[in-house]
Amino acid sequence: MGFFTKKLGIDLGTANTLVFAPGRGIVLNEPSVVAVSEMDNKILAVGADAKDMIGKTPDSIVAYRPMRDGVIADYRVTEAMLRYYINKALKKWDIFRPEVMISVPAGVTSTERRAVIESAIKAGAKSAYVVKEPILAAIGAGIPIYEPRGHMIVDIGGGTTDVAVISLGGIVASTSVKCAGNKIDQAIADYIKKTFNLAIGDQMAEDIKVKIGTAVPMDDEISLTIKGRDFMSGLPRTAIITSNEIVKALDNELRLIIKAIKEVLQETPPELSADIIDQGITMTGGSSLLRNMPELVFRKTGVKAVLAEDALFCVVKGTGVALDHLDVYKRSIISKR
Repeated sequence: MGFFTKKLGIDLGTANTLVFAPGRGIVLNEPSVVAVSEMDNKILAVGADAKDMIGKTPDSIVAYRPMRDGVIADYRVTEAMLRYYINKALKKWDIFRPEVMISVPAGVTSTERRAVIESAIKAGAKSAYVVKEPILAAIGAGIPIYEPRGHMIVDIGGGTTDVAVISLGGIVASTSVKCAGNKIDQAIADYIKKTFNLAIGDQMAEDIKVKIGTAVPMDDEISLTIKGRDFMSGLPRTAIITSNEIVKALDNELRLIIKAIKEVLQETPPELSADIIDQGITMTGGSSLLRNMPELVFRKTGVKAVLAEDALFCVVKGTGVALDHLDVYKRSIISKR
């Protein structure tokens, strides 16, 4: 590794962006949000500062997420966001442009892939590699991906759920569905609207998911007081919701995620299926942290599922490992331009 090449691994997520610097670990973990002023189209804030503004801005300021379903929806803003993250992750006096490795969902098209590379280079990277998320998640979860054995990884993020079977360093079968954390939040908000006639914000919906959400009904329920605006009177109001109601609210979303897992299992060659029964399914990504998610997967597929250690950071840690061994990984997993 040349003394002059700085390297950064970026997990460019729909909900959060994480940056990994070899030797320093995760140097940045902020929401993928940008606040733009309507008037002169200037970027006012990025990351945590911008997220605080969501749903609370005057008309002249818009806070939005430039990544939709794990894919760049707005180039200019994504580039500005990447530039901000790259600069923030590097030390002030770094004059050398870094080599950057960025994770992309398994289902991206070559156009989308090029877009990510171009955004990174415009944002100040010397060169950019993109690697498919399931591979990085597997590396980060400590799975020996080069063995001739089948490993199944289910990465549930904010915008996408990636399901892949990996063997000999490559993806044997995979699918990517646009159903993950954000859709789960949305489903909670919709359910509360229908059931309680209460409008709640994104932040509240996410809080409910984290505090009392569960993927299968629980015997000892937990409840939460929710606050929002009454649809009829338009006035603020509170209500109490229990975790088993959340199971009902998430029924559709969870079914789509399970369907994706089943599809990949059905496409997997029998030799590898045998491995998966032995190894189990490894779950990564923030939304895998939903209570009892592995239990739901086990009930619906019959295969034991395990939550990876540091599930939230598997992808970005994977970029770190891959950066350390670029020569090895360059051959097999990196798709250059």
